[in-house]
Amino acid sequence: MTTEQTAVPTTPAEWGEPRSRTVTWYDPMIAAAGGLERSGLETLQALRDGVLPPPPIVPLMQMDLVAVEEGRVEFSCAVDESVYNPIGVVHGGLVCTLLDTVAGCAVHSTLPRGLAYTSIELKVSYLRAVHADRGPLTAVGRVVKPGRRVAFAEGEVRDASGATVATASSSLLVFPIPV
Repeated sequence: MTTEQTAVPTTPAEWGEPRSRTVTWYDPMIAAAGGLERSGLETLQALRDGVLPPPPIVPLMQMDLVAVEEGRVEFSCAVDESVYNPIGVVHGGLVCTLLDTVAGCAVHSTLPRGLAYTSIELKVSYLRAVHADRGPLTAVGRVVKPGRRVAFAEGEVRDASGATVATASSSLLVFPIPV
């Protein structure tokens, strides 16, 4: 019989002290169930107002729903070095996620109770690098054309100075919520 030993990796001293960030979330099915009872706009308002718990991705990505009206949403997003890529800037995936979120939520704000959406296409244009000291980011999503089967939205992300860092256009499938 052989016993495998797992080597404990040692961290090089030049890496410095480890850093960490704690993420806390609530049962996502509570918000999902609450969404079944409301229109898209009412659901987003309940999320903004703390009536429903935010989806787990919101605290994970350090986002916050700031404003919502029919066809338009605004999110803020804190950025720090925990979302840096290997070249020392905020990973484009975070910015893309933020754009997908605002485009989707803008469409969601137009939907009646019983309908949902999912992204079917997202085109992102990155205009400048994002560094932690340029945050927080502000993202705005707007519906370009609502639809019964497919809706179209756009999004824009700006840094704290107001400079646009990325834009997106999105197509979203609209469908009945399976019950």
